Amino acid sequence: MPRAILDEAQIHPAVRQFVATHHADVVREVQAAAAQHAVLVVGMKQNPFPRKARRLLDNAGVPYHYLEYGSYLSQWRRRNALKMWTGWPTFPMVFVKGMLVGGANDLARLINSGELTRLLAG
Repeated sequence: MPRAILDEAQIHPAVRQFVATHHADVVREVQAAAAQHAVLVVGMKQNPFPRKARRLLDNAGVPYHYLEYGSYLSQWRRRNALKMWTGWPTFPMVFVKGMLVGGANDLARLINSGELTRLLAG
């Protein structure tokens, strides 16, 4: 089932450019890192779940790249652009071979089931 995204025809022409380019730099940065690294964790300061994801990967011996965007009080607009792009509402955002696999708890399930090893091997 595809996720609902507002059709471009339903966005007034005067704001389409703004919608299309709003913090596009951060989206491009994450896209590039996800393409370059087998595992990417995108997080923020003060949030324990990005630390949990990194700890899970460390304990599993899985190398990863980490990008951090602000804290609860800073860079929220940049993080919001990532949320809008991915549809994922929280941090961390964990990517495996360019695919969003969820957050820290989702990563734990992948590790515990052996699915992460299969994804990385494929």
